[in-house]
Amino acid sequence: MKMKILISAAAAALLALSGCATSPTNAQIGTATGAVLGGVAGNAVFGGTLGTVGGAAAGAVIGNELGKKR
Repeated sequence: MKMKILISAAAAALLALSGCATSPTNAQIGTATGAVLGGVAGNAVFGGTLGTVGGAAAGAVIGNELGKKR
């Protein structure tokens, strides 16, 4: 069940990014990718909602910073 929710969230993020009027910046792509991957990792390591949200937040910050450097 959790995997279906995560896949749905990833698909929604992909659709949201593809619907932008202009091309997203590298920082925006990094933020979205980091949030999704961080949420999956946080859920796998810590489990539960807090682990997922914490992982997504940390992944978004890291992805944003890495995206700015490219």
